[in-house]
Amino acid sequence: MLKPHHVLLLVSLVADGGSAPSRPDAGTSAKPDGGVVAGAPDAAGIPWPTDLRPLATLDGPAVLAANAALQRVLASFPKQDAGACESSARSLDVVVGLEGGIYFVRVDRRLDRCGWPMGSQLEFDWFELYAVSPEGKVLGRRAFMP
Repeated sequence: MLKPHHVLLLVSLVADGGSAPSRPDAGTSAKPDGGVVAGAPDAAGIPWPTDLRPLATLDGPAVLAANAALQRVLASFPKQDAGACESSARSLDVVVGLEGGIYFVRVDRRLDRCGWPMGSQLEFDWFELYAVSPEGKVLGRRAFMP
């Protein structure tokens, strides 16, 4: 099972949609000897880290499974709320597990990330649980209502 900080990385990667591949000469500042100054901002103003501390390491199929489930949840939110924090990936946690060759993805709502008081919910004990193939195909959804 993933730790909370692993989930945050997963959610940020899914929300970001990935990033453009870097070129060796992009994203760094050159030193006079042709080397690179680590941590110096590039032309876009991004201060690149000297020592990246990953939040999680996931295999490709786990990322595909999480993305498929997250896209399903985001598509279920009302269209008139599009753009609101409460209806975006920013308000969601994703937990990924693997059992019997099937990824199980739980999506939890975290409204405290949108300025709501800690523990606030729009629905009682809201979460979604999906079974997803390693190829990223949603096999099923299990609705939990306490």
